[in-house]
Amino acid sequence: MYKKAYGIIETLAPLHVGATAGEESGNLNLIFRDQFTQTGIIPGSSIRGRLRSEMRLSHNETEAGYWYGNEAKSELSENTTESVVKFEYASILWLPVFCPGQPIVWVSCPKLLKRYQRLVENSEEWPDPDSLKYQGSQTLEALTINGTKKLFFNFGFLSVEGTENLSAWFPLGKELPAVVVGDDEIGMIHDMALYRQSRVALEKEQKRVKGKAFFNTEALPEGTILVFPVAIKQLNQNASNTEQKSWQPFGNSNKTDIYLGGLESIGFGHCELTLKGV
Repeated sequence: MYKKAYGIIETLAPLHVGATAGEESGNLNLIFRDQFTQTGIIPGSSIRGRLRSEMRLSHNETEAGYWYGNEAKSELSENTTESVVKFEYASILWLPVFCPGQPIVWVSCPKLLKRYQRLVENSEEWPDPDSLKYQGSQTLEALTINGTKKLFFNFGFLSVEGTENLSAWFPLGKELPAVVVGDDEIGMIHDMALYRQSRVALEKEQKRVKGKAFFNTEALPEGTILVFPVAIKQLNQNASNTEQKSWQPFGNSNKTDIYLGGLESIGFGHCELTLKGV
């Protein structure tokens, strides 16, 4: 049996989790994406690896191995253990998008909302996410044209058909200016919202591009809210000499600042991670 919990990630800086091949290959450094919505994700292995590293520093290797599993000693070794805590990938819940006149609108879609709904207890009474399509939050102030609220994105106008109380869908307690779009539209809006940066590698002696080392980086923008499920294996409390430990990766707090993904040295990956149900 497993105890269910979930985590919430809010990006405080652009977040890049994806291809990181060498500069000489001219890699575009694209981010990992969900195969259906084509929106960015953080693999569970990335979250576990960071938390393992933090526990190794704050406690020891034995404690880290207990919660997150022991690594194989070599390629042929079978000396591994099942982790007590298991992580799934983190998917976007709300994505901030530049919108003239707002200037930022947080966007989601029914499929992403449904995944969050599955993680939260007592969410059965919430409205069906499909009914929220083209609904805006109560904090959204959109331009009204002929009695219809309009949002302008780079690809054109989006009509907001109504206003709903979306505060329950914001896990950090603050309802932001937001709108829900269709599952077939979120990928296009996502591509428009990504943080992009061109990078070069320079010669050591001159400020000149080294060979063909000119490439681009994609990242989720600052202010993105992601969620991921956590499963905690319940140990046999009836067994003798067995003590049920409590997983507290942040000590007595359920929230911490953490770095996820790559390119940390140039300011990427700073996040606030909050655990619910632990």
